[in-house]
Amino acid sequence: MSATENKQLLQNIFAGMAQGDSRPLVEAMADDFAWTVTGATPWSRTYAGKQTVLTELFATLRSRIDGRIRTIADRFIAEGDYVVVEAHGNNTTTAGKTYNNRYCFVFQVANGKLKAVTEYLDTELVAAALSE
Repeated sequence: MSATENKQLLQNIFAGMAQGDSRPLVEAMADDFAWTVTGATPWSRTYAGKQTVLTELFATLRSRIDGRIRTIADRFIAEGDYVVVEAHGNNTTTAGKTYNNRYCFVFQVANGKLKAVTEYLDTELVAAALSE
């Protein structure tokens, strides 16, 4: 796929995520998809494999966020197999804390599927809002 097609794929995914719909994201993940959360938090590591992302990262995050998780894209930059997405959250934790993190996601796309993402975010906010 071209950089333009890869960018459109991520624009469609984030259109859903802005409304709290993660289905387009999940459907676009390759089975060997890897999600890397940067930093030095309990969340920081590489979640290898679509099932691991869904059960160890997404399920845990969903258990700590009140309602649907919303992530709104601010900017898309595409080059080759990579799409960079600057975004922000609009969320509240189940403990009532505001969790509106700022993100820079670097997605790798291969054959129309998401192959990997590296997530850069405010780790201090993660620790303050999502710790048990």
